[in-house]
Amino acid sequence: MHWIPTALENGKPRYLAIADAIARDIREGHLTDGTRLPPQRKLAERLGIDFTTVSRAYTEARARGHVESHVGRGTFIRGSVVSNAPDMARAGEEDLSMNMPPEPTDPALRRRMQEGLGYVSANLIDLLRYQSTTGSDRDKAAASSWLSMRGMVPSLERVAVTPGAHATMAAILSIITRPGDVVLCEAVTYPGIRNVAGRFGVKLVGVEMDAGGVLPDALEAAIVAHGPKALYLNPTLQNPTTLTIPASRREEIAAVLLRHELTLIEDDAYGFIPTRSPAPIALSAPELTWHIGGLAKCIGAGLRLAYTIAPTPRCAFHLSHAIRALSVMPSPLSSALMTQWIEDGTADSIRRFVRSESAARQTIAAEVLRGFTFRAADNAFNIWLDLPAGVTRAEVVARMARRPIGVTPSDAFTVLGKPEEKIRVGLGGSVTRADLREALVFLSNTMAPNTFMG
Repeated sequence: MHWIPTALENGKPRYLAIADAIARDIREGHLTDGTRLPPQRKLAERLGIDFTTVSRAYTEARARGHVESHVGRGTFIRGSVVSNAPDMARAGEEDLSMNMPPEPTDPALRRRMQEGLGYVSANLIDLLRYQSTTGSDRDKAAASSWLSMRGMVPSLERVAVTPGAHATMAAILSIITRPGDVVLCEAVTYPGIRNVAGRFGVKLVGVEMDAGGVLPDALEAAIVAHGPKALYLNPTLQNPTTLTIPASRREEIAAVLLRHELTLIEDDAYGFIPTRSPAPIALSAPELTWHIGGLAKCIGAGLRLAYTIAPTPRCAFHLSHAIRALSVMPSPLSSALMTQWIEDGTADSIRRFVRSESAARQTIAAEVLRGFTFRAADNAFNIWLDLPAGVTRAEVVARMARRPIGVTPSDAFTVLGKPEEKIRVGLGGSVTRADLREALVFLSNTMAPNTFMG
């Protein structure tokens, strides 16, 4: 094929201009379905540019769905141009009741994310098959590499790629509990574990907390009193309180667990986000801990993936069977995309964006809500807000219903005692900084004295 791109748009990077030329020539009928493009080195010679520029152009075209590549055969036109315009119907799909990370806005990062789809597209047919219940060897190796950022270096036979933290908790409870059993958790805890436990007929018992997390003495007393099957903890940037259990407290908790040989379900959804966070409790009690490194908070919930470490290879075997029964397998499409992002560094770039953007949004919240009482942390996606005297959570939630941030009452999180007049205010998702500030100003005004009078 002697195709050469013409009328390359000035002012754009050359690789993007070449990808645009491919799209234009498809639309105009100059390139048709199945047409073979020139080998990358030959096109580079014809244009007098670097080979890497052409390689990036073909990768970009593949990410857009315009071409497909086959090893040993070359790169071929796929035919119709796939629109890059966002689907507004999908853009409107956002569940503000969930604690969401900020969404990447940097064009260069978004392009890198889209380029990862080129690998998925090139392997699409293979990825549409039923595959391993807990991930391929390549995906597990990528998972192990990702988990190593938290100091975790388990054998691959203990690692499982699972279909999200929520489904993983359901699978674990199906293995270790029966209806009527007790699982301990924080007095104020993640609603997901409440929902899953309820489905399995498992009773959650809250353990008293302070600013450092569950109290070791209270944990010990609860173990003696209730004979639980496990303890559930969300130890870093806890949802909703934003607290992080310090290293010394984690060691004390691990000592209690080891003394009683009690299983721990460690939900480390936010552990990858801070620049420095204490080591997982799993490192102190590995043979008792199911460690769940969810990707919903540090990368994106739509992946529906988690990297899970089972206490032992035998436990991993049981987890595989539980996943098969409940969810069949993690999505091979999502797994392949995440593996590609880990291998080419995109995943770490997303994580770093989430870290910096969440800190910027916390700064906005601190400025707008100065004078109100709330718990927060630099890289958390939310704040845990105490409502002023005379203001009820029901009233505030109702008034904020049409605002672009999620406001959730304490009822959803409270396991021990009566729900207090507190709300979780979400700072993440698709909301811009400007709209976030406006929504928080509205919230501030909503909570002002006399707002609910008359």
